[in-house]
Amino acid sequence: MAACLAKSLFDSKMIDFVVCISPSKAVAKGIKTTFSFTLNCPFNGNIGTLGLSVTYQSLRYLSDEFWNALSKHRVLCIFDEIHHCAGSTEFTANAWGSQILSRIQKASTFTLSLTGTPWRSDSLPLTLAEYKTEGHLACDFQYTLQKAINERVCRQPKIVLIDGDRIELEQSDQPTEYFDSLKSLISIGKVNYQKVLHHDKALDNILGLAVNRLGTIRQSNPNAGGLIVASSIPHANQIFRELTQVHKQTAIIVTYQDLEALSRIEQYRSSSDQWIVSVGMVSEGTDIPRLQVCCHLSNIKTELHFRQVLGRILRTTDAPNQEAWLYTFAEPSLTTFAEEIEQDIPDSCMYVSSASLGTVASAEEKIGMTEQLSKKSTYESDTQTLTWGAEFTDMTRETGEDSVQTTIQLNQFKQRVIEAFRYTHV
Repeated sequence: MAACLAKSLFDSKMIDFVVCISPSKAVAKGIKTTFSFTLNCPFNGNIGTLGLSVTYQSLRYLSDEFWNALSKHRVLCIFDEIHHCAGSTEFTANAWGSQILSRIQKASTFTLSLTGTPWRSDSLPLTLAEYKTEGHLACDFQYTLQKAINERVCRQPKIVLIDGDRIELEQSDQPTEYFDSLKSLISIGKVNYQKVLHHDKALDNILGLAVNRLGTIRQSNPNAGGLIVASSIPHANQIFRELTQVHKQTAIIVTYQDLEALSRIEQYRSSSDQWIVSVGMVSEGTDIPRLQVCCHLSNIKTELHFRQVLGRILRTTDAPNQEAWLYTFAEPSLTTFAEEIEQDIPDSCMYVSSASLGTVASAEEKIGMTEQLSKKSTYESDTQTLTWGAEFTDMTRETGEDSVQTTIQLNQFKQRVIEAFRYTHV
């Protein structure tokens, strides 16, 4: 849509140049390809071209001469995934939002802000966005997921929540406790979600379901693929071993530490490999339409991240089967997000008042904190172990001078399938 809009403005002689800005090199490369095709011109910023595609991270490295030259022309600036940019003033903005307010806003004749998730998990206002009273976002144009499904632009998602039917928690100093769901177990704070994500039997169950689903889809779509969003690099390696050794699947791993990640994503996009396991690389914007099955196994439990991950399997192709399946555990927050998926803009799009904003961390700082927390939860978690199935495993929980022997048993798995837009799809 953005490329067609730019072409229309060029044809009407309303603009001279386009600058597209996005949050990652993978997305920036996809934008470059799309705009180059639509405008029938190289899109690399060189003399004679009509525009360029860069990342938010690179904005601070563009020279004053570049911005001065830009301000002398009629420029359309397009911001992809604008929710990464926060703040309505230079004093409250994060690093990327500050660049937009101080540099781009002054150099632009027209601006276009795009996102599929127009809110932030920290409830800060989006840069350049307008809000109604009480912090409700005012969208100039909204293309809803329901409309996209009805017009067959997007697939109709089915979300499978994996839960435990009878969970036993035994502690040497207390009577055995029984729970009928992960929600009731996790809510008391004695078992954290990270343990579920890393447990062998939990992974074997959810991966087995996803592998079987992908196998069924590939009977009609031989090129269909699956995405697994892991919580850490060791977690990704654990998942990779399970996929390749137990389920005999073809798979690759891409992580934020892999210098060849972008080329590996590109290779996977055009291959027929079954699975791609990602840590911080394929959560938003990355366009791999053949993906139709996804396992959300990240320890990031925000609605924004959940919807970004789901979006990776919703893009339609010309293949006969257009199913889209997301598998995750019935963690309380993720269950709520799944139940609310038909709300295009949930209540979390509201932002806090500017008086309570304080100092906004930069996007780079937030990414660093996320990676640090992920590593900490992986390597410095408590000594609990989680047992799924009929066997018991002892574990200790330190309580001062004494230690408590704790055992958890989940007797069997159960599934709940949420078929979004079931009654609105035509």
